Amino acid sequence: MSRPRGFADQTVRQVLHLAGGGEALRVRLTNRYGRAPLTVAAATVAVGRRLVPLTVDGAERFVVAAGEEAVSDPVEAPVAAGEDVVVSLYLPERTGLATYSHRPADVARIVDGNHVTSPALTGVEQVEGRYYLSGVDVLAPPSTAIAVAFGDSWFEGVGTTVGANHRSVDFLNRRLDHGWVVNQGIAGNRLLRDEIGEHALARFDRDVLSIPAVTHVLVHLGINDLALPGLLGEPPATAGALVEGFTTLADRAHRAGLKILVATIGPFAGAGPGVSTPAGLAIRRVVNDWIRTTDAFDAVFDVAAAVADPDAPDHIHPALDSGDGMHLNDRGAEAMAGAVHLDDLVLRSQGRSQRVPVTSTSITNPGPPSPPALDRSAAGVPRRPAARVRR
Repeated sequence: MSRPRGFADQTVRQVLHLAGGGEALRVRLTNRYGRAPLTVAAATVAVGRRLVPLTVDGAERFVVAAGEEAVSDPVEAPVAAGEDVVVSLYLPERTGLATYSHRPADVARIVDGNHVTSPALTGVEQVEGRYYLSGVDVLAPPSTAIAVAFGDSWFEGVGTTVGANHRSVDFLNRRLDHGWVVNQGIAGNRLLRDEIGEHALARFDRDVLSIPAVTHVLVHLGINDLALPGLLGEPPATAGALVEGFTTLADRAHRAGLKILVATIGPFAGAGPGVSTPAGLAIRRVVNDWIRTTDAFDAVFDVAAAVADPDAPDHIHPALDSGDGMHLNDRGAEAMAGAVHLDDLVLRSQGRSQRVPVTSTSITNPGPPSPPALDRSAAGVPRRPAARVRR
């Protein structure tokens, strides 16, 4: 886990794995939690063997105001699903604490000085974290439709091999013939209250409804509402409160015309005292029984059953456990992806070519206080309407 940090006279190089492809791309930069303007003195994006300057409104040096977001000018380079792009940012001034994702299952490479055009970096510091990047958009075919994986560490990929793209969402994308799933998981995120990132009900509009071409939302939430309170000496969320929260999410998705697929809450009995409390585990069972039987959702994917130890269903199966009793390893993430019935996730749309996210990062607050929430509506693109794609 990376700790909050800032930069000064440093290059930050980050790899973004694309869930889908298109004719062109643009990069989304965020200073949402920044307390001062973010100066980017130079930036590049590498697509295959091609290295292209990254500009905003035609400028190679640009500033992202505190609490705001910037979208790069389009890079006219085709990209394919499963391809990696490499973004390098040179940050010449002291940034203060960076807006970032703290458990993205990938690393940022940090080096002193301006090295945005260097093919290789030496003297590198490697940190698991993603800094100032909130996503990549691609100019996608007209029929492209997007699903959002909205939830916690079981989507973000904690426990899987860092840098291997073995998150559950990565495995799910490899199963799809059309469209793709944008990963908006935040490790530690809760359904009902803020802790790590805004709680799910608060961030739903920004992280789901603002995504162009979205037609479906997949949800895995609740485990942190039950497990994390014990570390703070608090009772877990009640079954009634969780049911109400899930129902609210379903209502908001349906009002927006989306289909919602909800996962049962994964097992966490092996996480140890203070996390896997008897009360929390009992509430998990009650809520999962409700998820499996309610008609509030368009579909359910039974993650709990897919990864549980048959002899101890409150525990992750030993072969699928990352080792901490609460997160999935690579095989477990693949089993989680396999729990989704593809008949419930048919991603097709009718419309114009648009910019859609192929990779995204749900960001967390590097430290209190935070400025007002950012409106993440898409910036204008010169040629055609936009649509998004994520990791």
